[in-house]
Amino acid sequence: MRILVLGGGAREHAICWKLKQSPRVAAIFCAPGNAGIANIAETVELIPTDVKAVLGFAMRERIDLVVVGPEAPLAAGVADALDKEHIPVFGPRKNAALLESSKAFAKEFMQRHDIPTARYAVFSFEDQVECRAFLRHVNYPAVIKADGLAAGKGVIICETEAEGTHALDEIFTHRIFGEAGQRIVIEEYMTGDEASIFAITDGIDYDLLATAQDHKRIFDGDRGKNTGGMGAYAPAAIVTPEIIEQVKREIIEPALKGLRDEGRIYRGILYIGVMIANGRARVVEFNVRFGDPEAEVVLPLLDGDLAEIFLACAEGRLAPLLPIKQFPASAVTIVMASQGYPDSYQTGEVITGLDDFDQKKEIEQGIAVFHGATKLDDRGRFLTSGGRVLSVTAVGYEEDLRHTITAAYNAVSQISFNGAYYRSDIGKKAHRTPEPRTA
Repeated sequence: MRILVLGGGAREHAICWKLKQSPRVAAIFCAPGNAGIANIAETVELIPTDVKAVLGFAMRERIDLVVVGPEAPLAAGVADALDKEHIPVFGPRKNAALLESSKAFAKEFMQRHDIPTARYAVFSFEDQVECRAFLRHVNYPAVIKADGLAAGKGVIICETEAEGTHALDEIFTHRIFGEAGQRIVIEEYMTGDEASIFAITDGIDYDLLATAQDHKRIFDGDRGKNTGGMGAYAPAAIVTPEIIEQVKREIIEPALKGLRDEGRIYRGILYIGVMIANGRARVVEFNVRFGDPEAEVVLPLLDGDLAEIFLACAEGRLAPLLPIKQFPASAVTIVMASQGYPDSYQTGEVITGLDDFDQKKEIEQGIAVFHGATKLDDRGRFLTSGGRVLSVTAVGYEEDLRHTITAAYNAVSQISFNGAYYRSDIGKKAHRTPEPRTA
């Protein structure tokens, strides 16, 4: 198989890493990729949202499967174009990708199909008078979300009406979310513990991968600004077998049936962010791709041929491969970020210590370093090139999660760059009594 992976972050590095383990894979291309991905795949200077360019490359290179990492190419219709030319693609079509690309669509879809979620209202730029009136009567705290794609940062938690009004000014007047903020969704605030559940599906049949818990806030203790994710662990301690059964029955199966009934072809990963309270889960959000950093802990726990599974989903024949096995293990990933992220930060800092993490160490010690934002200089040194630079992942096959956490932080301690920042509490919430947290 010749496979094209779209994207260039740590999620895509983890996807390429897992695909590389398949005996069926002859070549992996990644567009645009990064310096770490270039060690295991051929990087290609393509913009993933340039549908015409992606299609042309796939046809020219006789690609057997396209795997879409981020959400933006799906929202742009890359799966539709590839499907039209009979090129298998792991990722839903544009009208199904609306589950992520439009928060308003997702809420309305859940309402149509009786899927448990928070109460909500939708307002556009033209509805500001009505929106301000609405904010006078909601129960605080309230959650304001940009309707469109905002790189995981389009959420504002408002404790008071004054904060809600200020948020509206920021979104509609100062355009902090750009086009993504043309419409907003105002939701009730949900308390509980948040977790990530991944259904891999061909649109009819499905199975679940390992559950995970992301750590979105920049500082320890889930404080500070939202980020793209500062680390994750799997499996998530909060997701009990009873929760899994409820999520299957009340969320995943109604969602897949609803998509089919509405003529929305969905082949890929359905990511369900849930809030768990009082033994029940409600949907915080749907994503139409792997999470990042969750992919870096979920994929190492998959006991199977990822290329074979992805192709079966893309071709609508997943059933013979079910159930999908998972290793009886735990995984933890720590994101090493640039100082100042998620606000302004420096790039071009030299990264040291990466040479110690070769394939032998991955096998012997269960450590893998996935590059999120790196590049090479003319001396062959790895440099930082973005906010979330590295995802340092440990997998523990025979020890409990505490040992896996320690292994991940030991690996982090061997890597450095100027201004490197990371949280020191990734995975610790698995060992505490659940308490209310924000959606």
